[in-house]
Parts: sequence; structure tokens; C-alpha cells
Amino acid sequence: MTSSSNSFLNKAIEFPSPAKINLFLHIVGQRDDGYHNLETLFQFIDHSDTLTLTATEKPTIDLLTPIEGVNNEDNLIVKAARLLKKKTNSPLGVQISINKILPMGGGLGGGSSNAATVLVALNTLWQCQLSTSDLATLGLSLGADVPIFIHGFSAFAQGVGEKLTVMDPEEPWYLITKPECSISTQQVFTAADLPRKTKRLSPSALDTRDFISDEFHNDCQTLVIKHYPEVAKLLAWLVEYAPSRMTGTGACVFSRFSSQQEARSLQANLPKGVSSFVAQGLNKSPLCSVIAKLSLSI
Repeated sequence: MTSSSNSFLNKAIEFPSPAKINLFLHIVGQRDDGYHNLETLFQFIDHSDTLTLTATEKPTIDLLTPIEGVNNEDNLIVKAARLLKKKTNSPLGVQISINKILPMGGGLGGGSSNAATVLVALNTLWQCQLSTSDLATLGLSLGADVPIFIHGFSAFAQGVGEKLTVMDPEEPWYLITKPECSISTQQVFTAADLPRKTKRLSPSALDTRDFISDEFHNDCQTLVIKHYPEVAKLLAWLVEYAPSRMTGTGACVFSRFSSQQEARSLQANLPKGVSSFVAQGLNKSPLCSVIAKLSLSI
């Protein structure tokens, strides 16, 4: 492919890499391969890392902004780009930089979102023409949460997170809080005392729009509050003011509000040592609109 046939070459283009929250997370069993069968509801929030990608004729994949504490070879951003290049035999390369604002070890899916954004963006910039389903299959090999970011819609997920049913939960305002700790997803899912036998939901249970009711919960939260007093203390404080639940394997907690003003009011009174931001729930990833606009220019 030459520059005359690809209008995206050598142009720096920004792509959002949004956070997700798990409105609930039930672990309904463990598979023979060690992975867990889940039932969860993913929703995006309007708080994103920003990835800047420049497609190049030089075939190398260069991450210009290494993430502290993460070897480039282990970074999902680099892994995703190499995976797509191998799958499609694209002769092109890319320079990637990231403005990272999503906390690591928070349960917001930042690394998975970064990988998904790279796959979706490069599929367009390199003009690979893979389908969304093909990209999601590729993404699943990088992590169970990657497919939801590739599909870009709020969904009820089953299996390891790859079986998706489109959902349309309310899009309230959230106060996202994080105590001074990070939690390893691997350590949570390998813990002996992790609940693994939650009863599967009936389809009628999903008719509700209140997914922070007592019918739903986060099985990982049960474990985390036993082993991480910072999370337990924060949750105990937050639930006095708003419906609150841990997302993913933690350590972030989301609290639901009907207005941005209410969320910011509580944010102003958070205990010391707690980082936070306010964001609105989204049932469609902001990455979708960026890709749609680029696709129109091909």
C-alpha cells in the first residue's frame, strides 16, 4: 500500500479509549481451563484515555509514551498492534502515544480499552477491512474485557465476557472514587475465597433498569472488602449517601446520582486520600462516532 492509496498515512489522529463500569458482576462457575463464567452488565462512562495514532509506511510499531512500570513488550497497546499486523499482513506501521488518565488496578478496564482502541483504529487507518466480529475475536485473545470495547455498546455479558446481549440501562451520573490502593485482577480471580457459585440470572431479571438493586451484586467486592480495608472503608462511607458498588475487580467504586450537581456535591466532601472524577454513563462508546466519521472519508 502506498501513500497515494491511503489518505490516513502520516496523519496524527486522536481516538478515545473510554472506561467501563460493571453495574453488577456475578461469578456463576469456573471452567476447566481456569477461567470463570460470568454474568455482568457493562456500561461505558464519558471518561477516557486518549490515544494518538499515526500510520506510517515504515513497518515498525512504536509506542512513543511508555507507561511507567509496564514493559513495552507487555503493554496491551503494542500487543494489539502486533496482533492485527500479523493477522492482516499489513505492510504499514504506526506511531502511538497515549494520554493516560484512567487509573491502573481500578477495575475500569483501561488496559483492555487501550487494546480495543488500537485494534479498531488501526483496522481503519491501515484499511484492513476486518469485521467487528473478527476484531472482537482477536481482542478476546488479549483479555476478556476487550470485545466489549470493540463492539462499543452497553451489554449483558456471559461466558468469560464474550457473549454479549445489547442492553439499554439508564445513563445516570456517577461519582467514581478510588482509595490509595491498586488491585490485581489475577490475584482476585485466583483467590481461594472468591465466590464462584452465584445462581444464574433469569432473562426476566434483566427487565429492570435498576441494576444497583439488592438483586444484583459484585462477587469480587465480597472478596476485596475482606482483604483491602481501604476499599471496605470507602464503600461503607459512600453507601450512606448514594447507591454504590465496586466495579470489576476494583479498586474503583461507582456511586449513582440523578444529576451532575449531586455527584459533584458529594465529591467535594470525600475523605482525604481518595481520588475521584465525575462522569456520565454511556450506552455507546465515543470511539464509535470517531470511527464512523473516518470511515466516511475513505
